[in-house]
Amino acid sequence: MEGSTINNWIELTHDEEKNVWSKILNDFQFSPSISKFPSFILPGAFITYNISTYLNWPGDLEEYEMIYKDLEEKSLFAFQELTDPDEYFYALDWQHPCYWVNPYLEFPRDDFNEWTIPIFPDGDYYFFIQKEFNWGFLGHPWEESITIFGSELIEVFEKNCPKMFNTVLRQG
Repeated sequence: MEGSTINNWIELTHDEEKNVWSKILNDFQFSPSISKFPSFILPGAFITYNISTYLNWPGDLEEYEMIYKDLEEKSLFAFQELTDPDEYFYALDWQHPCYWVNPYLEFPRDDFNEWTIPIFPDGDYYFFIQKEFNWGFLGHPWEESITIFGSELIEVFEKNCPKMFNTVLRQG
């Protein structure tokens, strides 16, 4: 990993990014699409949640912000449960810069009050994947879903489930 950990988002090198997306394309048979779902096939345990209600939120903004914050906090907690304090994992944004990130370090926010790569897929594929691909969090904006894969990550989320995870689309 190259770069500075001052802001906790260490941009992947060209080769790192090429290798990680190649692995996703091959191992998950990732086929980006705005209409054909699912866009990936996972080799092990997974649960896909429907988050369409939250992409088209009918309620008030304050309630939405609380639910969004709940997703961020519980996701960080889950990532911390499965990593060591000095361990980094992938934070990926399809066709945009990608990063190494550590869940124990600060997650600064941008002008929209979001992480560098948001946890909520409101416009692109956002993936958070353990460096050996043992577990991950895959956001799909067009299917309006979040997929959790890897039995360890599924178990952590089951113990501390985000409010958004209330409708299962599929599991395996």
